[in-house]
Amino acid sequence: MALRRSTIFLGITGLFVLILGGLFLHASGKVGASGSLFARKTALVRQLELTDLCLFTEASYTRHLSMTDLSTPFQNAPMSLEHFPTGALVGPPPHLVRKHGQRD
Repeated sequence: MALRRSTIFLGITGLFVLILGGLFLHASGKVGASGSLFARKTALVRQLELTDLCLFTEASYTRHLSMTDLSTPFQNAPMSLEHFPTGALVGPPPHLVRKHGQRD
């Protein structure tokens, strides 16, 4: 008996959906179990007075997004192009691009 291609596709898709559901269940169990670890890390961040999360490691203006200005990516030359890929992923902070006189 030969299986139709649609039956094989639906079977594999169903298997992947079951695996995805298992991954979500596993992740939700891990989140609940790591509550005390998260609380300890939060206390450590407060004790060390850490400012923000380091998302990228390439350039100083992408490492510390709250401490940058609009001209930092162009510090080598005013018309130079962005040479770090993360500069295209993250824009400047909102307080730098808002118009004069506007508030949050």
